[in-house]
Amino acid sequence: TIMKIISFRITLTVIALILASLLTIAFSFLGDKTKGPISDFFSATGAWINNTENKLILQTRKNKRSDKLTWLKSYKSNIKLLKNPSIVLLGAYDNQISESFEGIINLEDSLQNTLPLIHIYAAWGSKIEQKFPKTQVEAINALGSIAVITWEPWLTDFSADEFPNLRKVEQRDKGGLKDVANGVYDKYIIAWAKEAAKINSPIFLRVGHEMNDPYRYPWGPQNNEPKDFIAAFKHVHDLFLKCSAINIIWVWSPHPAYGLFKEFYPGNDYVDYVGTSALNYGSVASWSKWWSFDELVGKSYDDLCEFKKPLILTEFGCLAVGGKRSVWFKDALNSLPNKYSNIKSVVFFHYSEDKTVTQQTLNWYIIKEKETMAAIKNEIKKWPKKY
Repeated sequence: TIMKIISFRITLTVIALILASLLTIAFSFLGDKTKGPISDFFSATGAWINNTENKLILQTRKNKRSDKLTWLKSYKSNIKLLKNPSIVLLGAYDNQISESFEGIINLEDSLQNTLPLIHIYAAWGSKIEQKFPKTQVEAINALGSIAVITWEPWLTDFSADEFPNLRKVEQRDKGGLKDVANGVYDKYIIAWAKEAAKINSPIFLRVGHEMNDPYRYPWGPQNNEPKDFIAAFKHVHDLFLKCSAINIIWVWSPHPAYGLFKEFYPGNDYVDYVGTSALNYGSVASWSKWWSFDELVGKSYDDLCEFKKPLILTEFGCLAVGGKRSVWFKDALNSLPNKYSNIKSVVFFHYSEDKTVTQQTLNWYIIKEKETMAAIKNEIKKWPKKY
């Protein structure tokens, strides 16, 4: 019953709060000793809560989500099909995903479309939450979808005790990718690769995205030469292969506005998809305006197609400031898959509290806008369905 479900979810919340308190106490008193059995215990318990919560959400639904994705099984069992799909694969990222997949499922209900791809972000480092996200990836797999992971090489979060050859924290970003290529972080990368290899499903892995942007991320050209990014990307790729992680679909994802694509390209043998983004910030800041989808994607589309790889829109979204959002999505999706036929995947950026770019909090959520959701549904229905 509904009351039993509510009661059970309250119980889970109380357990989570108790565990959080115990975790804080353990870290305070035991410090580095929490690495190992204790941290594994808390991670496993947290995973149990997360899995139980997600199962509870799914059990309340009349139709199993995975049943709606039976057509995807042929793609999951044959990675070659994923590298050249006959349809446009839809996906989404939701900022509540670390706690629950309920946000993703609610978005699907509003779109009347079950998403084959679910996007998560993961940072490099020595913290517990920076290990391979096994719980989330396995849950995505159990839901019938495929995980897309954006893996961000933040190098300042590594412990000098765990990695004795590290430079001082304030020096790590300058030439950091050269260190990656030279094996300084191999222990961490190999641990990730071994866990990824155990997953019984393909994984899209987007490594060091927007590496050509000199302003945003420390792995950009302000700290690294293009050749160092290429060497680092290849090194990570090769380590995964050595660890038998052959289920990885490699995504190379430059920023569409900064060019230098060929200078940063690792090569056809190392890239399966070319990623690009289409985020319309509207008039939210002095540096932005209401950009159409054609303006955001069209300028770089031909250049990115030169690599002869399928394209994935890894972050697809529009704010509601400066124009009509429903029209923006209608025009964007109407141009797919005809005008931009090489775009084989579109991943919605569904972020309700984005503080990563501006000082103000930005809301990319579209789920409560009936006109926008109707426009998206109508355009997607027009796409050819060739499973």
